[in-house]
Amino acid sequence: AGPWLPLYEGKMVQAFDHRAASVVVDAGRLHRPAQPVAATAEQHRDPAWLPVPQYWVEDAGVPAGFRWFVGWKDVTAPTNVRTVIAAVVPRSGVGNTFPVLLPADDADPAAYAAVAALVVANLNAVVLDYVARQKVQGQHLNLYIVEQLPVVPPERYDTVRFGPKSAAEIVRGAVLELTYTAHDMAPFARDLGHVDAAGDVQPPFPWDEERRLRLRARLDAVFFLLYGVTDRDDVRYVHSTFPIVERQETAAYGRYRSLDLCLAYMNALAAGEPDAEPEA
Repeated sequence: AGPWLPLYEGKMVQAFDHRAASVVVDAGRLHRPAQPVAATAEQHRDPAWLPVPQYWVEDAGVPAGFRWFVGWKDVTAPTNVRTVIAAVVPRSGVGNTFPVLLPADDADPAAYAAVAALVVANLNAVVLDYVARQKVQGQHLNLYIVEQLPVVPPERYDTVRFGPKSAAEIVRGAVLELTYTAHDMAPFARDLGHVDAAGDVQPPFPWDEERRLRLRARLDAVFFLLYGVTDRDDVRYVHSTFPIVERQETAAYGRYRSLDLCLAYMNALAAGEPDAEPEA
């Protein structure tokens, strides 16, 4: 039998991170013996490191044409740190706690990747999460709820521009850097066109927490503007509905830093300077 692929569960991923945790089984726990063990900073910085799943599945059981998937955590709650948590994962098996979006059998890989990058960014946007928290009443992000979420139409990303760059360029660039931190995501990077002059896929991006914080804040700024939320008090209110994030960042930085960065990036985008790096 074999070769074998890991079976991804929701507990193994976080936003834009397919290597968030391994699964370790504690036989002494009668209920829920399989628990996630968060990846360390050192593991995240190693592009060759991969999380260890609880289960493996035969390669033959996974559709051959799919080299990566977009999925999200099913188990959630409106009182969690975040409610909608999505990521791109490499070709693998997936459990019922990690639903995935699959392309049509005849989908062009590059065209699918271009749209998938927009979708995963949209699902992880704080403004979308705010809406989802009004809909999720239990502990699951059910498919019928996902289908109701107000996602941005793909064509809008190309028509909205911030100075020299379209929203699509900004979003895809950020998603590529946030996602492609390990060698196993090279197929996704290749499909997004991240190759050198010879056509070879370029190396993964380094894992850098400060850089990731800024990239996500810029994405949040883009999505607030895409949704037409331009009043800064409205942006502050939406962020205030994520109190755990606020507490964690206040403890780490002395202030709600992702909010401050988001507001600063919104100012830069409105001024037509999409590559500006605020000091916040």
